[in-house]
Amino acid sequence: MTRLPTLKETVSRGLRRLALWGPGLLVMLADCDAGNVVTAAQAGAQTGLRLLPVLLALVPLLYMVQELTVRLGIFTGRGYGELIRLRFGPVWAALAAAGLVVAVLGSLVTEFTGVAGVGEMYGVSRSVTLPLAVILLTGIVLTGSHKRVDRIAIAIGAFDLTFFAVAWSARHKLQVMVPQMTQLAGGGREAGYLAAALIGATFNPWMVFYQQAAVADSLTARDFTSARVETAVGAVLTQLLTAAVLVAAAATLSVHGEPRALDSIGEISNALVAVTGPFAGRLLFGAGVLGAALVAAIVSSLALAWGLGDVFGYRASLEDRPDRSPWFFGAYALAVAGSAGAVWLAPNLVSLNVAAQVVNTLMLPLVLGLLVALSVTALPQRYRPRGIYLWLVVFIGAVVCAAGAWGAMQGLRPSPAMPGLHII
Repeated sequence: MTRLPTLKETVSRGLRRLALWGPGLLVMLADCDAGNVVTAAQAGAQTGLRLLPVLLALVPLLYMVQELTVRLGIFTGRGYGELIRLRFGPVWAALAAAGLVVAVLGSLVTEFTGVAGVGEMYGVSRSVTLPLAVILLTGIVLTGSHKRVDRIAIAIGAFDLTFFAVAWSARHKLQVMVPQMTQLAGGGREAGYLAAALIGATFNPWMVFYQQAAVADSLTARDFTSARVETAVGAVLTQLLTAAVLVAAAATLSVHGEPRALDSIGEISNALVAVTGPFAGRLLFGAGVLGAALVAAIVSSLALAWGLGDVFGYRASLEDRPDRSPWFFGAYALAVAGSAGAVWLAPNLVSLNVAAQVVNTLMLPLVLGLLVALSVTALPQRYRPRGIYLWLVVFIGAVVCAAGAWGAMQGLRPSPAMPGLHII
């Protein structure tokens, strides 16, 4: 007779699985970054609640994409870039690396824009906040422990939850706006372009590089189920957080349905805090943006360091000392410091944040195509996606990529309704 596990053994296993949570939840918290917040706020201010269904409809594909990285990381023991190099050759690997560099540098610029914007909300110069952020981010990674970095970053990212409080405070203004959710087609070019930006904000290429490398670095086959559950929780949480920002912005920034282009994080906060009062509102909003920016900066920078290492053939781990993995820690530090310097010299523009997300959308077909190709060729036969699940990934991915490309095209022409939101 098979012995049933005792309550103590069941609880012990459950606690162990929770203790292993880290890469999936962290990468999803990082996905709700400063650029994501700004894009969602602009979408709410510009189109009300029209794009809320689009945002929530992306949850299944977000989970499926990141779940494939979990499979590949656990059952091949290799990062995304390394597998591309081994399976498809150096040309495809270099192309993936180039996309990663563009995505990470664009993301880091938006993160440090968030840090600088929060500081300026309180009258603190970016000459102070940016160096402090660089020191903090470098110090966290130099702790030399993968689990410690995950836990510190998740603790910082918990401040993202303040966006729920901001959205809840604005609930009484939303009743008259609910019918907008069925009017996507009436949003015009502005709605299409912002929908593309929301797709890019949801699917950052560095998410795939980070989660697969982190999983390969820290998890085993025993952790597969736990990692999938964690990824599902994270996918739902990140989209709900982004939805909270959009809802709050729609209720407080959209004036009688009139389009409104935003220019800075300070402007977003000034409008949102009117709902909760100046002190509490700014504190909640500032903590949320700062937490999102710092977590995304950690994750995207590590994704760059891991991804370039995978592509160019040097192996590295957070468990290594800096003198043993100089390229890994050097790439991380250079990306962080360089992006902070760029923001120190540049103005804080919402349109730059939104455009960076659209660029992510245009890179999605390459990232998703290579990911699916790896999953059906590099995985052991037992763990390859197949049947309906595989076709769902391909079909939904193709629809989202096509919609994103169409929306991006809408931004190629200037619009008098949103002069700050076109690419050229």
